[in-house]
Amino acid sequence: MRSRVLGTALFGLGVLAIVFAAGLAFVVAPRAAQIPYDMEPTQSVAEAQNATFLQVTNGAAKINQGTLRSTVTVQPDAKETANLEGDLDGTAIVWLAGQDVVNTTLNSERVSAYSTRLAVDRETAAAVPWDGAWLDTGNQEKIDYTGHMYKFPFGTEKKAYPIFDRDIREAKPAEFVKTEEIGGLETYQFQQQIVDGRQQLDPTQLSLLVDQLLDDTATTAEVVYNNTRTVWVEPVTGQFLRVSEEQNKVLRGNNGQEVTLLDADFTYTEDSVNRSVATVEDNRQKLQLVGFWGPLGLGILGLILAVAGIFLTLRGNAAASGAPARSGGTHDDLDGDGKPATAGSHRAEG
Repeated sequence: MRSRVLGTALFGLGVLAIVFAAGLAFVVAPRAAQIPYDMEPTQSVAEAQNATFLQVTNGAAKINQGTLRSTVTVQPDAKETANLEGDLDGTAIVWLAGQDVVNTTLNSERVSAYSTRLAVDRETAAAVPWDGAWLDTGNQEKIDYTGHMYKFPFGTEKKAYPIFDRDIREAKPAEFVKTEEIGGLETYQFQQQIVDGRQQLDPTQLSLLVDQLLDDTATTAEVVYNNTRTVWVEPVTGQFLRVSEEQNKVLRGNNGQEVTLLDADFTYTEDSVNRSVATVEDNRQKLQLVGFWGPLGLGILGLILAVAGIFLTLRGNAAASGAPARSGGTHDDLDGDGKPATAGSHRAEG
């Protein structure tokens, strides 16, 4: 009797463990692989040594040389996220982001800056259409974001992904190149090539550059922009571990004259890489726990308990149906005629 009760209990626990394993794999894991609403703000720093760059101070444009430091921050906008409606409600999150570039050679004077607001899909991290998106590089303007900017999808694959470039206001594909280990983690390296792009400048700013950097024969100009952007992505989380950009911008007047506005190779500092690795390791472990190890462990435990329960239940049933009588050498095993007693005269052995 006790064997059947214990077996039934073990079988029930086994089934429950299997159900929990399926719940982790098919319910909890997909929800975990989303950008959380309460995500921690992130900050990355890149530097460019021996850079050539335009610096405008008090209305005076000058081409300088030195070391540039670029700091990019990304943080959630809880208020705007709560106001999302329709298809974006529950599936998107609003980010506030910005970049500040300073000249570390000259008292960390600001060289350029921008701030922006955009909505991204919580699973793919790609920008989604939203009327509240804007970009401010001196004057705030509405912008239609597409593609990725600060993160790739959870479960990044070895294929091309579009990265939005704010200078040309367009997303261009970043092609998968190879796998590479950074800080003990496998990463996917992607590279985006922007060749002979045209940077969109405010007309007032463009006029200032023409007047101060080109000779009198130039009446207008355009900024020709080239960039080789390389990103190293941890595929489970889709987070960037390292980013480098080889940027070149040339002011080209309608008189054929050219002036280099930017020639700089930016790359993440070692401190930024190390902080990114630590963050990714933590997030990766959490995702793998609920998406793989948790379901696997519970599934195996559930199978073991269920099989043990079935075994004990069958054993108890067999015992309850009656066991074969034992033969013995004492006179108690014989009836009054000296013949062996029947099995029915003994208590069943469980």
